[in-house]
Amino acid sequence: MFDLTPAADRLAGLVRNVTDGDLKAPTPCPDYSVGDLLDHINGLSVAFTMAALKTPLEGTAAGDASRLPLDFRESIPARLGELAEAWRAKGAWDGMTRAGGVDLPGEVAGAVALDEIVLHGWDLARATGQPFTVEEDLLQVVHGFVSSIGQDDRDGSLFGAAVEVGSNAPLLDRVLGLSGRDPAWNLS
Repeated sequence: MFDLTPAADRLAGLVRNVTDGDLKAPTPCPDYSVGDLLDHINGLSVAFTMAALKTPLEGTAAGDASRLPLDFRESIPARLGELAEAWRAKGAWDGMTRAGGVDLPGEVAGAVALDEIVLHGWDLARATGQPFTVEEDLLQVVHGFVSSIGQDDRDGSLFGAAVEVGSNAPLLDRVLGLSGRDPAWNLS
């Protein structure tokens, strides 16, 4: 069990700083604009909140900027806060739950929620030119999760093929590489 609040708060801050001019910009996520990514973050926030509450939603949180609420700078941070709050309950981590159409143990769902928050936080920060940091203990959790993903799940549905970054690279870069992201990606 770990606290998702620091990572959720950091992502909420990034969302609040997105400008209207950023919405059509590309992101490190292939085929996602910033607007699409924000819609995905909005959807996954709801899905993983419901997973923590053991009342899961069906479907996935595919990003589509046309669904992005006009008040996204307030509503998405509020949903991220609800997500972190829901995972503070011990019961969220117990038993089975469902997220994104997949049944999984609560403790795994919590790790996936953190993975989504951290990786998409980095994606959003890179795409909008904002700084990004994450606490070392939370980064260790995400590293453990992305390290556990086999080659069969690196077809783009969960992660892309791993990007080699070297064993001496900073932990964040290794996490990004294992998730199929190039740590050197820049908006250009």
